[in-house]
Amino acid sequence: MPLGPDFHRLVSAAKTGAEWAWVVIYEELAGPVTAYLAAQGAAEPEDLASEVFLQAARDLAAFEGDEKGFRSWLFVIAHRRLVDSWRAADRRLRPTLDLEAIAEPPGGDVEEEALDRLAGDQLVATLRNLTQGQRAVLCLRIIGNLTLEDTARVLDLRIGAVKALQRRAIIALQEVFKDRA
Repeated sequence: MPLGPDFHRLVSAAKTGAEWAWVVIYEELAGPVTAYLAAQGAAEPEDLASEVFLQAARDLAAFEGDEKGFRSWLFVIAHRRLVDSWRAADRRLRPTLDLEAIAEPPGGDVEEEALDRLAGDQLVATLRNLTQGQRAVLCLRIIGNLTLEDTARVLDLRIGAVKALQRRAIIALQEVFKDRA
């Protein structure tokens, strides 16, 4: 979804700290950023997305460009935060129990939550059939709605490499779905 015809006014307002501008930016882009991080296997995609927007707020003064460039710039931040989280996870000891899941009180619509979790789990399981590079390309192209050029910039690859990864990912997914049919 586009941020609107007044994109430059919106960014200028955000650069001065206007809360309304950040609300518009966050409401429009938090979903795709969080979905990208979740599809890439981030342990806490919502928390990581928050870090992405905090970093964007800190670095916004240096941003120059159009809306397409802004979206690409934001996904560069998201990708870098994701890689940082993977590196940090490799350095930490992993607990044997999910203490947050144990501490959460029951409530809400259990059936709806179960179906949502199952759909998300199925998506993640399907994406695990892809290499990390293939998964990143598909997520940026589909969830992030980025062009080939922007995807190449986010992943620091040539456009030809992005095209090849995308093609291999589609072929791999076709095989997965053919096997399930």
